[in-house]
Amino acid sequence: MPDDHAARAEAVAAALGRSSGGPPLALAKRTSNLFRDRVRSGRARLDLGGFSRVLGVDPARMLVDVEGLASYEDLVAATLHHGVMPAVVPQLKTITIGGAAAGVGIEATSFRHGLVHDTLCEIEVLLPGGDIVTCTPDNEHRDLFLGFPNSYGTLGYALRLKARLLPVKRYVRAERARYRDPHAFVDGLAAQCSSQADFIDAVVFGADEQVVNAGRFVDDAPWVSDYTGQRIYYRSLRSVDVDYLTALDYLWRWDTDWFWCSKNFGAQHPLVRRLFGRRRLNSRTYSRLMRLNARLGLSGRLARMRGVHPESVIQDVDIPLSRAAEFLEFLLAAIGILPIWVCPIGPADRQTRFPLYPLAPRTLYMNFGFWDVIESREPQRPGHFNRLIEDKVLELGGIKSLYSDSFFDRPTFARAYDMDEYDRLKRRYDPHGRAPGLYEKCVQRA
Repeated sequence: MPDDHAARAEAVAAALGRSSGGPPLALAKRTSNLFRDRVRSGRARLDLGGFSRVLGVDPARMLVDVEGLASYEDLVAATLHHGVMPAVVPQLKTITIGGAAAGVGIEATSFRHGLVHDTLCEIEVLLPGGDIVTCTPDNEHRDLFLGFPNSYGTLGYALRLKARLLPVKRYVRAERARYRDPHAFVDGLAAQCSSQADFIDAVVFGADEQVVNAGRFVDDAPWVSDYTGQRIYYRSLRSVDVDYLTALDYLWRWDTDWFWCSKNFGAQHPLVRRLFGRRRLNSRTYSRLMRLNARLGLSGRLARMRGVHPESVIQDVDIPLSRAAEFLEFLLAAIGILPIWVCPIGPADRQTRFPLYPLAPRTLYMNFGFWDVIESREPQRPGHFNRLIEDKVLELGGIKSLYSDSFFDRPTFARAYDMDEYDRLKRRYDPHGRAPGLYEKCVQRA
């Protein structure tokens, strides 16, 4: 099939330009990995679902040319066919590469390759007014290339991207190291970042149980584990010292059970698991069930019947290595959500500064991911536990992803996410304010 991307892009840009002056923009998507409810308003829904193709895989140059609404499930399938993979593959199949670029995408290769936006070399952006610009690290739209990460569609939408690839082998050998102290755990996790591993992440099961998981590509495997059916991956970390998975299954090891959040739907019970079947054991199913529950308010009604006050705490935060053990102790003492996913973020020689998600150069960060509902017998002000987390993250020199609920006041948000630079970008690329502002979208849920 000939590449008609340019013609399709011009058509959608022309249609968007003709509709200028209408209601504010929002992207119409069939799936979403954002975990905050929007205030219902008359938004103009822009459907870019047709921009979901992998346009070309170039193993010689180690680059993939792909449209912004392509899911990582499709992107991985296309690249593995050529013996390569995207340098960073976020953990869930339905995440799109454009979404990971405009948000913050991370996975277990991030200790060496950084976040998804660190792996990009070109972004074609559909601006809110209908123009299309191509951004690279060294052209006249360098400011948008650097400002696009963490902009969440408020500066435009990625129609096409070019991203770096990595070579793969057929299998991954995973080896586990166990710790019983948060400080020793953080030190051990950091030490692994200097190893020959291809993947590094970890799970905190408690104050006295932490597991570091290091994966390495290998050509052969004495056995292969399957965690897409009755067996549950995260549980194996507590009991299996060495494991082997196919490269494909390793990339999607967290998707089958949405890390461990499938428990909220009973999907870790053997009988329920069989009723779901392999085809429905995945993040796509659970996110649909979650959104159905949000629309119907079922869990909220059950909580009120039980006399408890629930607060959803779904957060990923990045903390400098020097303060990571302190943050972990805070999580264990003040928040109490378990398990906790931990993933190192490099590269240590980072030079490029992305202003809306500013990580310090030459600094290893630890990402902490924790996702659950905290129930209190006494009522708290809205966002009580999330606010505690936000305050602690900023106190320790860290930064929080914006894909879920945020409660920052405007001045604090402006300092954390460089709103001076954002405002300059907004004036240049969305001068008529067709898209909502970042604070309005991510905190006020516009």
